[in-house]
Amino acid sequence: MTDYQSLSESELQAIIDNAEKALKIIQANKRKDVIAQIKDLAASIDVAVDIYETDKKPARKGSKVAVKYRHPNDPEKTWTGRGVMPTWLQTFMNEGRDRSEFEI
Repeated sequence: MTDYQSLSESELQAIIDNAEKALKIIQANKRKDVIAQIKDLAASIDVAVDIYETDKKPARKGSKVAVKYRHPNDPEKTWTGRGVMPTWLQTFMNEGRDRSEFEI
């Protein structure tokens, strides 16, 4: 066994990189073997199996929140009512106006 304490930082990093590469290769081969087993089992009962591999994780889809407030003079400025109140609405409220005036 190697004494890792005596190795330099670059040598340790090279060992880590090589180990990560080896692990990825082993995992890829194991994945191929499992897929082959699945296909063989499916074929033994006359079933066709399509396996689609992807490295991407599905994008997290959040729901859109409807706009609740709109600036009276600039319709591009809106607010859903969530998060920090926009400065345009805070300014109107500081002038004494009611938030309900800007509801859609």
